[in-house]
Amino acid sequence: MKAIAKFEKVSVKQLEKDLIRLNKKVNINDIYNNLVLPKRATKGSAGYDFMLPYDIELQPNQTVLIPTGIRVNINEGWVLKIYPRSSLGFKYRLQLNNSVGIIDSDYYYSDNQGHIMIKLYNGSNENKTIELKANTSFCQGIFIEYGITIDDECNEIRNGGFGSTNKGE
Repeated sequence: MKAIAKFEKVSVKQLEKDLIRLNKKVNINDIYNNLVLPKRATKGSAGYDFMLPYDIELQPNQTVLIPTGIRVNINEGWVLKIYPRSSLGFKYRLQLNNSVGIIDSDYYYSDNQGHIMIKLYNGSNENKTIELKANTSFCQGIFIEYGITIDDECNEIRNGGFGSTNKGE
């Protein structure tokens, strides 16, 4: 196994800023102090489990954006892909709103400290409400090595999160 990344917390200030932007009324110090860095459940697990920073309730066909309080420093040539936990997808049809989250290695250096935000969607067609408690594993991240084309000459530098690499579109 190659060790290619390190999870960290964003600053308290960044987490507070993102929670305020979402009108989330929580005790920021309690949330921050109880953040759990993603980790694998077993030696053979590919995925690193992301834990909820606070309780959520998600009605059918509702979405919620979750500031995880987590960032990751990834070696160049690697990407972190975020997926919902398969058990939650199976039980509740819980999905990521964008199918798969992609965390590029240069996202770490963005103005938002590379704060990983995960948007969930309750796609229940059985009218199931999802209730999950803080520090419950809700998503998993898997590191994948990637390549580029021989004639790739990209020198652009990222600064931002969702959609920051195609602002002109």
